[in-house]
Amino acid sequence: MDEPKGTEKDPGHGGAPPLPFRAAVDALRGARLRPQVEVDPAPAPKRLAPYAYALEAAVVDGEEDLADGRLVLLHDPAGHDGWRGTFRLVTLVRAELEPEMAADPLLPEVCWSWLTGALSARGLTYGEPSGTVTRASSHYFGGLSERPAASQIEIRASWTPREGVAGAPDAGAHLVAWCDLLAQVAGLPPAAPGDASVVTLPQRRGPQSR
Repeated sequence: MDEPKGTEKDPGHGGAPPLPFRAAVDALRGARLRPQVEVDPAPAPKRLAPYAYALEAAVVDGEEDLADGRLVLLHDPAGHDGWRGTFRLVTLVRAELEPEMAADPLLPEVCWSWLTGALSARGLTYGEPSGTVTRASSHYFGGLSERPAASQIEIRASWTPREGVAGAPDAGAHLVAWCDLLAQVAGLPPAAPGDASVVTLPQRRGPQSR
């Protein structure tokens, strides 16, 4: 079996990727996602684990990107003490905010709860979650003084997905949950019935530079 695009492996590990990793990658590639989320393979990191697969995604509304992110699947067949497993998912999610929303002191806690809530809503079991939520504001001066102030939220996180009977996690379901997070950060309405109580960010002021 040829290695899927977006896969990197440690040069010290020859041969084809192990079956659990290949099954997890196939699940990522076969996941059914909401149409507003565009996903493409991306270069994977080479030194975080013996095997890795990466995706980039953007929530698109016409020609405007409302949010973007990156999801990396890592696999170490020997296991990893920090992961407490053989797989790890690592993510970065970014979106532009209205300055008023960025000033909310509870915003970091709310954004983190969106990640854990997205996983729980899909019935996923995971362990060892960790990450950061960062707010950044830009103010323009001189020749750029006519630009309005801009604020951005950034979520960096990782977690260990529960492995199934064959040793592979349900990576496709984790990707769907991650896309739920992306859509929520972008301010889109919930995709599934019954999620009307979810609070979303207001629509962005304009196109986000990437």
